[in-house]
Amino acid sequence: MKKGVLVRSKRILLTFFAALLGLLTLFSYHNYAWYEEPIAKITAAEVVGTDETIGAGQENYPIYNQKLTAVLMNGESKGTQVVIENNYSDSLAYSQMYRSGDEVFLSLSERASGTLTGKISGIKRDKYVVLFGSLFLFVLVAVAGKKGLLSLVSIAGNILLFNIALDSYEIADNAQLLWISSAAVIGWTVLTLLLVSGRNRKTYAAILSTLIGTFLTLIIAYGVIAGTNGQGLRYEEMQFVTHYPRRIFLSSILIGSLGAVMDVAITMTAAIQELYEKDPAISGKALFQSGREIGKDIMGTMANVLLFAYVSGAIPTLVFYLENGSDVFHTFSMQLSLEITRALAGSLGIVLTVPLAMLTAVRLIPKKAGDRR
Repeated sequence: MKKGVLVRSKRILLTFFAALLGLLTLFSYHNYAWYEEPIAKITAAEVVGTDETIGAGQENYPIYNQKLTAVLMNGESKGTQVVIENNYSDSLAYSQMYRSGDEVFLSLSERASGTLTGKISGIKRDKYVVLFGSLFLFVLVAVAGKKGLLSLVSIAGNILLFNIALDSYEIADNAQLLWISSAAVIGWTVLTLLLVSGRNRKTYAAILSTLIGTFLTLIIAYGVIAGTNGQGLRYEEMQFVTHYPRRIFLSSILIGSLGAVMDVAITMTAAIQELYEKDPAISGKALFQSGREIGKDIMGTMANVLLFAYVSGAIPTLVFYLENGSDVFHTFSMQLSLEITRALAGSLGIVLTVPLAMLTAVRLIPKKAGDRR
């Protein structure tokens, strides 16, 4: 009986949450009055002409001239028709093609004939952000329940910590960057794991192994870079910053490794706890052997996840270099040296964390000293 009441209560709360997200999404589709900047909805779009421009390789590229007709959705001139001129190229790298139904922000001006015209300053995308954000929130809460809500709180807290770290970066000197990153890593780890997993032995083991694995990764990476004098690392993409590039890169290794290390740590400690709860009489040796087999399965996949995540971000720049005649070796050395190093450092953190998490979990999770045989 109590179980049925609990299930019904959860369904009612989930329905209420879905309705709340639905109202928020609906509001985002009609929130024009909340903006001071003029917003217009495009009602007609047509190409009225074509020009040509010469690219870096002396190729001819077409530039399309678009005539847009739109209606103002807010302000004193709400409902007034506006004519907008827009140019775009096939690549759409520095331009945008607009269609009927698009909503845009405008800077308005009036012609001598009295007709309103405008220049597009941006696209109104908030409704899409709210729509997909609401879908994400609903799925997260529907699947994970209370832990899903706690995950949202941890995400919000981590974003706040990240903003504080960025503000600190702006006023910090070179010597303080790693200290700020280290403090942020500790805060993110403790906040995330305590909120998501609660206050228990599994969480404490995960926090301890995460921090040890992450900082060991940083120490080893620092030692290798210092020992080789950074040979092969290209910091050209950081040349615009005012801080010492190597310290910024080490900070990125520290923060970048944290996600993978934390994932591995909580996976290993959760597995050890589950094994122990199923058989409290299991020996520490058996726990360690089972954890080692689990670790073997996740090491390779997590290392590949890191590699793909880092390298994928460099794909647009790689294509740009190759399309402009740069040879493959030069392109890869210029653009992938830092990404591959980050991936290798993160993979090292994963390999280190697997035995660390096993040892820590085996020592902390069993409730009685007599259980650790």
